[in-house]
Amino acid sequence: MLPLSGVTVVSLEQAVAAPFATRQLADLGARVIKIERPGVGDFARGYDETVKGMASHFVWLNRSKESVALDLKSAEGNRAVHQLVRNADIFIQNLAPGAAERLGLGAGELRAERPELIHVSISGYGADGPYSSKKAYDLLVQCEAGLVSITGTDQTPSKVGISIADIASGMYAYSGILTALLQRGQTGEGATIELSMLEALGEWMGYPMNYAVYGDAPPQRTGSSHAAIAPYGPFTCGDSRQVFLGIQNEREWATFCGSVLRRPDLAVDERFLRNSLRVLHNAELTAAIEETLAGYTAEDVVDLLENAGIANALLRDMRGFADHPQLRARNRWRQYDSPVGTLKALIPPATFLGQEPVMGRVPEVGEHTERVLAEFKVLETS
Repeated sequence: MLPLSGVTVVSLEQAVAAPFATRQLADLGARVIKIERPGVGDFARGYDETVKGMASHFVWLNRSKESVALDLKSAEGNRAVHQLVRNADIFIQNLAPGAAERLGLGAGELRAERPELIHVSISGYGADGPYSSKKAYDLLVQCEAGLVSITGTDQTPSKVGISIADIASGMYAYSGILTALLQRGQTGEGATIELSMLEALGEWMGYPMNYAVYGDAPPQRTGSSHAAIAPYGPFTCGDSRQVFLGIQNEREWATFCGSVLRRPDLAVDERFLRNSLRVLHNAELTAAIEETLAGYTAEDVVDLLENAGIANALLRDMRGFADHPQLRARNRWRQYDSPVGTLKALIPPATFLGQEPVMGRVPEVGEHTERVLAEFKVLETS
């Protein structure tokens, strides 16, 4: 029996944030009923066609769910979703601000009818305040949270390459729901949970915000290098590939110079005697390191660093990650079904020993409408 077996979730979800939260619940055994628009469904279905004709975001976020297609603006569709929610433990939505309330699906109305319901709303900027109705896409929230200002190179501010604001809010929704389930088990009462993408990502911005507000300046954009530690970051090897490494203290610096570079003289060079000096002379330091590494392949350098006890990593692309020997050795990949055939994905990071997570099918739009509506004795919808 999985941890969330017997828990029913009705989700009026789209894009990334809410689907990411509910997929975590589905992985742990919860039944997730995804409400979609008839015909087109969740608009994330149309982002691309890279996964054998399906969208990469959608297959990532929507396995193990049941798709029920309803026109919520019709009386029949609205009545149907209310009937489903009456039988649910959790209702989650990330519609535009105010949309759920206009459909009669706000927390006040639903929890007045069922106090034990856990009602979750995800928005871009929150339900009130001057930004409440502002459109919120992941890149734009990264900007508003200050993340883009500290990411990239000195010349080019850059966004993070994944939907990090959506993921942050989805993860806080997930952990909030688990907390609410624990609370309900003790008190019998549900909960009303509200969270915004800005505030979720803002929590992750604690270090740079403190650094900037209480210091003299914000953290500098340094690309893949470190603003305050050297050597720390990418170094090019003789095969033109990059190895990343990080030196944490003067003992490691001396070991690195002697055992990896075979240049003990660098450890006592006046330009590099301590970390602050190495940061000041970082360009000269990098040139000296890469001059030695030019005689080795990236794999050779990794072996030298490992033997010396210096932290390191190969720069892998996405295919390299998909073939990662550590994930293969730990048996982290599973196959699951979809409308376009068998796909593979990693099992959830939190591993429950002795339990296999749900890795169910990605649904077609409305694939489960008739069966679910019949099961919950919902009147036939048009």
